[in-house]
Amino acid sequence: MFRAWIGTLGAWAVFASQAAAQGTDDCFPPKSSNEARLMAKFDVPLAFSAVAAPRHLASGRWELGFELSYVPGVDPALAIPTECRPGKLRPENTDLIPALPRPRVAIGLPGGFALEASWIPPLRISEARANLVGVAVSHTTTLRGGAVRLGIRAHGTFGVIHGPITCDDAALQDATSECYQGTRSDDAFHPNVFGVEGAVGWRLGTSLRPYMGAGYNRLAPRFRVNFTNQFAQTDRRRVTVNLDRGVLFAGASWRATPAFELSGEVYSPPTDAVTVRVAGRVVLGKRGAGGEG
Repeated sequence: MFRAWIGTLGAWAVFASQAAAQGTDDCFPPKSSNEARLMAKFDVPLAFSAVAAPRHLASGRWELGFELSYVPGVDPALAIPTECRPGKLRPENTDLIPALPRPRVAIGLPGGFALEASWIPPLRISEARANLVGVAVSHTTTLRGGAVRLGIRAHGTFGVIHGPITCDDAALQDATSECYQGTRSDDAFHPNVFGVEGAVGWRLGTSLRPYMGAGYNRLAPRFRVNFTNQFAQTDRRRVTVNLDRGVLFAGASWRATPAFELSGEVYSPPTDAVTVRVAGRVVLGKRGAGGEG
């Protein structure tokens, strides 16, 4: 019995020294690692896509909207680190929220341009607390007498999401976990998505405009651990990766009234995940010469 206790204490001492050393080492996992693939999947619902058919927003007119994006679930096997914590057997706590709400605003600029923005304020939703900003600049060209429209758009998403990803409440009670009897983690994920995309939309009847498009996203996600174990040692390790992704998307916009529109979109980097988005918009201000739609 005494020898068993000595062996257990020795194992804990080794683990503690390893944890202290690991807590100071930043990690740069390869693109094929679970860490890189997981962060790329996190970025899918966060990318600031248009969620609308290409349209003209007359110069000086405002558009207020609200978007809801489905957050895909994560396979538990993918949520187990392969590079930064190769000995960890328990999946990370990845399914923090089922859907991402996002308010949107846009203003029409001269020459067929528009400026879009979004801000998710730091309010706690379930286990997550986000503070995210999205920005975009778009240009729409009318073809074939207005029956077809071509949209070109550049967009970016940056900010932070906080949550107990590495050590949630369940992990703190698991005697086999390195989180055991520690403090609930408050980890930080920075999505850093930057992309360009092109879309073509066409008229179907008087109020429906289907559209489809493709794009390229540059991902530079950053993850920061913030966990204190039972030995009062704090892990502040950073995980850094840079990735490139092609994107496909399609959807439709329905103009219910001259000032109100509903849209739905399927959006996917094929190597990562698929998300579905819905959005509603209201146009404010006087109608300009360019019109909307």
